[in-house]
Amino acid sequence: MRYLPHTAQDRRAMLQTIGVDSIDDLFVDVPRSAVLAKPVDLPDHAGELAVERTLSKMAARNVAAGTVPFFVGGGAYRHHVPAAVDHLIQRSEFLTAYTPYQPEISQGTLQVLFEFQTQVALLTGMEVANASMYDGATACAEAVLMANRLTRRRRAVLSGGLHPQYRAVVETQSRFLDGEIVAAAPDATGEEYLLALIDDETACVVVQNPTFFGHLHDLRKLAEVCHAKGALLVVAVTETVSLGAVTSPGAMGADIVVGEGQSLGNALNFGGPYLGLFATREKFVRQMPGRLCGETVDADGRRGFVLTLSTREQHIRREKATSNICTNSGLCSLAFTIHLSLLGEDGFRQLAALNHARACEAAARLAQIPGVSVLNNSFFNEFTVRLPRAAAGVVDTLAERGVLAGIPVSRLLPAAGLDDLMLVAATETTTDEDVAALGDALAEVLR
Repeated sequence: MRYLPHTAQDRRAMLQTIGVDSIDDLFVDVPRSAVLAKPVDLPDHAGELAVERTLSKMAARNVAAGTVPFFVGGGAYRHHVPAAVDHLIQRSEFLTAYTPYQPEISQGTLQVLFEFQTQVALLTGMEVANASMYDGATACAEAVLMANRLTRRRRAVLSGGLHPQYRAVVETQSRFLDGEIVAAAPDATGEEYLLALIDDETACVVVQNPTFFGHLHDLRKLAEVCHAKGALLVVAVTETVSLGAVTSPGAMGADIVVGEGQSLGNALNFGGPYLGLFATREKFVRQMPGRLCGETVDADGRRGFVLTLSTREQHIRREKATSNICTNSGLCSLAFTIHLSLLGEDGFRQLAALNHARACEAAARLAQIPGVSVLNNSFFNEFTVRLPRAAAGVVDTLAERGVLAGIPVSRLLPAAGLDDLMLVAATETTTDEDVAALGDALAEVLR
């Protein structure tokens, strides 16, 4: 406790006030198995230069995505981020901006969020979008809670094509709020058996498009069945660039669309921070979590921006708030907005077409390898291949040879019996040489 700016007397007084004998009593709910028996085995201190050298050596053990042929996806994708994006988000007005409590001095931040919302609504085919959330998985969980409030039901049906981490977050959050989760088995073939799972007690059905395994689906029939039963259709999109080529969820009847915005303006960053997207129908806006920025005019008739809706517990409604998320991923949403603005509609569609073309080239090359089969009849920029042996070992061997071939499905679904499946993703950063290197290396390893 040496870093606390309090004297021993100060600490004793605080402990006495709250009625505990020691600081350790504040952590009685932490399992003993999670408590370290002794301090972490690290040096007490070192000079700045020594620390820099040590950390540099540790960092050098990593293989950076841009240094080798890279085909890893599974919900986070390597895309080219224009230099202008990083330059603009580092302007001090954006980089140091905080929650826009006072609109009169936060017009720039509010306008950016307003533009971001507009872009997300257009991409998803929905009528309204919020000012971002933490990431796609938490946005998905929030969508299920929103559906529970709207339908006054507690049962959510999760597709077998939903990303395992999205599923886990939904299950965790629902468990503490008495939600009932019906999760279909992982679906690697593209077949959906959701229609039979929808009943009169279902609050929502959650699907992903493209699915975790890369399959593309027409969701119109599913939307019709959901609505006939009084349930809502929630669609998750982990690869935002797909919306430049695939029919939008809103056009297929979705009621809530959630997604991961990392693909635009945001690098892989070892898993974060990322950017949660959330959009819905205007009639549901009062139950939408997070913030909503709106456009208005001031007393002199000049255009201005305000927080139109902000129903988290810190602001109003307390325990009846729609969300307890404390902030949006503001800088990440700014990067998203700048990148998409630089592309424009035509550029975004061209980017999506290039992603699909690169994935088609990779799929065609891998399908030529004896013992390898591509499971997808349709895909955007990610697909699933079946290998003649366990995928995890193959991926490790290829990594040793300088090719990051993809993700073994068993890494994210260890108990599903899908050990021979591997996810492969290709983007505009994938070159002909990368595809050739993957194909040649995989063919050699499987001999």
